[in-house]
Amino acid sequence: MKIVIIGAVAGGASAAARARRLSEDAEIILLERGPEPSFANCGLPYYVGGKIQSRDKLLVAPAERLRQRYRLDVRTLSEVTQINRDEKTVTVRDLQTGKTYDESYDKLIYATGAAAFKPPIPGIDGERIMSLRDLPDADRLLAQVVMKSDSSQPPRRCVVVGAGFIGIEVVENMIERGIETTLVELSDQILPPWDREMIEPFHSLLSDQGVKLHLSDSAMRFEDDGTELTVHLKSGAVLHADFAVVSIGVRPENTLALEAGLLCGDRGGVVTNEHMQTSDSSIYAVGDVAEVRCSITGDTTQIPLAGPANRQGRIAADHLFGRDSKYRGTQGTAIVGVFGRAAAMTGLSEKVLQRMRRAYEKVYVHPADHAGYYPGATEMSLKLLFDPENGKILGAQAVGTNGVDKRIDVIAMAIQAEMTVYDLEEAELCYAPQFGSAKDPVNMAGFVAAGLLRGDQPVVHAADVLDVATAIPADESVFLLDVRTPSEFSAGHVDGAANYPLEQLREHLHELPQDREIFVYCKVGQRGYMATRLLAQKGFNVKNLSGGYTTYRHVEIPRPVLQ
Repeated sequence: MKIVIIGAVAGGASAAARARRLSEDAEIILLERGPEPSFANCGLPYYVGGKIQSRDKLLVAPAERLRQRYRLDVRTLSEVTQINRDEKTVTVRDLQTGKTYDESYDKLIYATGAAAFKPPIPGIDGERIMSLRDLPDADRLLAQVVMKSDSSQPPRRCVVVGAGFIGIEVVENMIERGIETTLVELSDQILPPWDREMIEPFHSLLSDQGVKLHLSDSAMRFEDDGTELTVHLKSGAVLHADFAVVSIGVRPENTLALEAGLLCGDRGGVVTNEHMQTSDSSIYAVGDVAEVRCSITGDTTQIPLAGPANRQGRIAADHLFGRDSKYRGTQGTAIVGVFGRAAAMTGLSEKVLQRMRRAYEKVYVHPADHAGYYPGATEMSLKLLFDPENGKILGAQAVGTNGVDKRIDVIAMAIQAEMTVYDLEEAELCYAPQFGSAKDPVNMAGFVAAGLLRGDQPVVHAADVLDVATAIPADESVFLLDVRTPSEFSAGHVDGAANYPLEQLREHLHELPQDREIFVYCKVGQRGYMATRLLAQKGFNVKNLSGGYTTYRHVEIPRPVLQ
C-alpha cells in the first residue's frame, strides 16, 4: 500500500508513525510545506520568551529521525498544490527548485492543520505585525523581540491582539522578556472559551503583572511610520508599540479539499466520519483541518487541540489497514497557564449550554489543592455543570495555582465514561496530605451537586443574588443572610445582607422572617450549606449561594474595559 500524507506535524506525523508500526511493507510519503516536520507548536511562545532556549528542543521528531527510525519518505519544503481524486495523485511543488510533479497514492491523509486568521484590517500585512503558528513565525517574532533599536535597547512595547491560548501565552512571555505589553480582546473577558466568572481573577492577575487590558475592543487599523507602530482601536484608543502579535483564532487550511470537491462543514472543517474518512473513502482528514463530533452532544464541532489531532492520526492509520478504530469525538479538554496560575476545562461551558438552550445545573466549590494542615496548600475554584434530571456530567472548569490539571483530567475521564455527579461522590482518588485531601475537590463537587439533586441543599446562584442586592426598589420577598464572622462581614458583604454567624444562628432563629425566602451565604459555600440544612429543618424557605461570597465577588466585579 502507498500512503501519502499532506502535512507532517501532529496528526500527519502520528498517522505516519502508526502506519509504519502496522505495516513494514507500506510505502509512506510525508509531504510538508515547511522546513521541519513534527515540531511542538504549543511550545512556540516559550521559545520566543526564552523559557525554551534551544530551537532544536521544539523538533519532536526531526526529519532524519523519521527517515532512519521509521523508514519514511519525508519531503520538507514540498507544497501540495492539487489533489487529483480521479487519478489518485497529488501535484507537488518543490519549494527549493520550483519544479512540480505528480505523486500517486492508494490512501491519502489530509493533515494540513489550520492557519492563523488574518482579518482584512488595514496595515495587518506590515512587517511589524506578527502571528505565531509555526517555526518560521517563531523565528520572525524572536528576531523582533531581541532586535536592537537605534538606542541599542530591545523593543519596549508590544500589542497583542486576541486573548485566547496563544495570545495569553505570548503576553506572559513578553512580560518575562521585560517588554511593556498591551492586550486587546473583542470579548469582555480573556480566554473566551471559559465562563466569565471563572476567569475574572485572571484580569487582576494580568494587571498586577503590568499588562494593560483593553477588553470589549478590537484593532481597526495598523500604521507603521518606520519608527513605531500605531494601533487604532474601535473604541478610539490609540496604542503605540514596536511590534504587534495578532492571535485571534485559526481557520482550517481547506483550500485543497474544497478544490478537490471534498465535503466541508459550515466552519470550513473537512467533514469526516468516525473513522476519519472524508466524503472520498480513499482520503482521510485529521487534526485541526477536520470537522469532528462533540463527544457530549453529538453535534459537529471544530476544536483545534494537539491531543485529539494525534489520536485522529492513529485512528486514520488503523482504519486504512483494516482495523475498526473509531474516534469517540472531541470534548475540549484544555489547560493554559499564566504567571503561575492555571485555567483548565473539559466538556461544555455554561455559555455553550445557554446557546444550545439545554437544561443544566451548576455548582461551585473552592477547596484547597491538598490538605490545609500541610504547608503550601492553595485555593482552587471548581465549577461543575450537569444534567438536572439524571446528574450526567456535562462539563467542568477549574482555576488555581496547583492541582487544577489533575481534577479536570479526572472529570474528563468521568465525562468519557458518561458518569454522573453521584459517581464523583464515590470516586476513590489517591490521597496523602501533600497531594490531596481525604475528600478530594472532585469528591466535594460531587457531594454538592448530588446534594442539590437530592433536595438536601437547594441553591441560588450569584447572578440571582446580585439581582436582589441591586434591585430598585428593594426586593422585599428575599432576605439575604450572611453566616460568616463579623470580621469577614466587615471586610466585604452583599449589599443589604444581615450578619448572623453560623455559630450563633440557632439562638437568633426567632429574628429571621418566616414569610420571606432566605438566600444564605458564607465564604465558599460550606457554612452556608450547614445553615441551609439547619434552617430548612426549622421550616424556613432557604437556599444556599453556590460558591459563596467568593463566586459572588467574581460575578459582581465589573470587567475592566480599558485600563
